[in-house]
Amino acid sequence: MENIKVLIWGYGAMGKGIAEMLLSKKGIKIVGVCDVNESLVGKGFLDFLDGTYDHENIEISNDIDSLLNQNVDIALLATDSFTKKAYDKIVKIAEKGINVISTAEEMAYPSANQPKLTEKMDEIAKRNNVTILGTGINPGFIMDLLVIALTGVMADVEHIQAKRVNSLSPFGPTVMEEQGVGITKTEFDERMANNDLAGHVGFKESVSMIADALGVKLDNFEQQMKPIITSIDRKSKYGEAKAGNLAGIDMTAQGYVGDNIFIDMQHPQQIEPEMEGTSTGDYINLKGYPNVSMSINPEVDGGIGTIAMCVNMIPHVLNAKPGLKTMIDLPVPRAILGDVRDLLDK
Repeated sequence: MENIKVLIWGYGAMGKGIAEMLLSKKGIKIVGVCDVNESLVGKGFLDFLDGTYDHENIEISNDIDSLLNQNVDIALLATDSFTKKAYDKIVKIAEKGINVISTAEEMAYPSANQPKLTEKMDEIAKRNNVTILGTGINPGFIMDLLVIALTGVMADVEHIQAKRVNSLSPFGPTVMEEQGVGITKTEFDERMANNDLAGHVGFKESVSMIADALGVKLDNFEQQMKPIITSIDRKSKYGEAKAGNLAGIDMTAQGYVGDNIFIDMQHPQQIEPEMEGTSTGDYINLKGYPNVSMSINPEVDGGIGTIAMCVNMIPHVLNAKPGLKTMIDLPVPRAILGDVRDLLDK
């Protein structure tokens, strides 16, 4: 059986991590890498990775149309956070008859914010006999799919609380910008007033995914953002925050049934949290019959987790019926330790 042919679109922090993980898997071949960064274009994609790999050092190209005209089974799109921004790229890929996995946070459950675009992508995917999936560590797993799975042992669910205390340090410049890392408190207030600060992208997607999976109709959704001000200088690979400025944002959200909070989300995230004594972790508390409580310490690494989710879902996307899918439509994600091709339907 031929290798699964993969195209990577977006060669930042996530794209490079995806490439490294793909290179460790049997049955996969990277046939193209696309990025618009002039410092990358024309150079071999292996030149930006640690280690030595037995793979052709193909050149990074900014000509996505040429790359999509190759024989490609699936494209991993690691360029955007929002469905609106990723939409044209996803359509371009799908119309070439190529399956898509997107790291865009809103794509984990796009109907939550973009129902019309969701319908269009589903139609385009079916028309071109391909599958589209958005996934990642969060949204995509920790604060939604894992919550849903844990409710499987419950006869009744009265209240859901999901909390993720995590580090932003593995993520690239786009996330740093969305989280306001390094800006002053005054800049935070100004950007909040202008609705120009994204913070964590994906709360509405996670809350909607959980509610739909459980068959619960929500009456209202709210979310809040507060600055996390550092008292010391902090620096990560892609971000820097001087003392007195933002190291990240504390995000909270609620999904209501009537006047009662049914789903409660808490998500403080910042660069280098350990520098000020903050321990990371993932926590899920489900009230009902029976009560279920889970904690993971430290957090599941956000960078590695997102990369792994994208790579590990490749065979499930290739096996799926055409259309736009979410994580509640496909088999449970799992690590692939053998030949990826062995997981493909014959």
